[in-house]
Amino acid sequence: MEYFAEWGYFGLFLASFLAATILPLSSEILLSIMIADSFDLAPCLAIATLGNWLGGMSSYGLGWLGKWEWLEKYFHMKREKVENSKKHIDKWGSLIALLCWLPILGDPLAIGLGFFRTNIYLVSFWMFIGKLGRYLAWAYLTYWSISLI
Repeated sequence: MEYFAEWGYFGLFLASFLAATILPLSSEILLSIMIADSFDLAPCLAIATLGNWLGGMSSYGLGWLGKWEWLEKYFHMKREKVENSKKHIDKWGSLIALLCWLPILGDPLAIGLGFFRTNIYLVSFWMFIGKLGRYLAWAYLTYWSISLI
């Protein structure tokens, strides 16, 4: 993470974008480092949220490009299991995008929303709100932790 921190805001954007893909990165740690190093909070929140949102939307785009045949051939997924997932997506719709910030589950959720062609405008909105909320909460915890020292 320190490598990304040396790049300042661009490093935060890059780490946040990559963390929203299947790569195992923690952009929250970098956000905390930058807050502790006295970077301005508003640009940090905006850049981290924007990067993570764009990364999540790229996962949505990958899902949009997906085909049933690929799931069966390359991922050995049964059509019935995927259709069962669609029931949950149909039930909750684009609101599921609020949870795309979750570790491990967030990427498959974004891909699934794209695969099932859930409304891109609503997914974009809810995904942005979820990711912003996560970074706001993390920033608050960071400031709180720093105040204890």
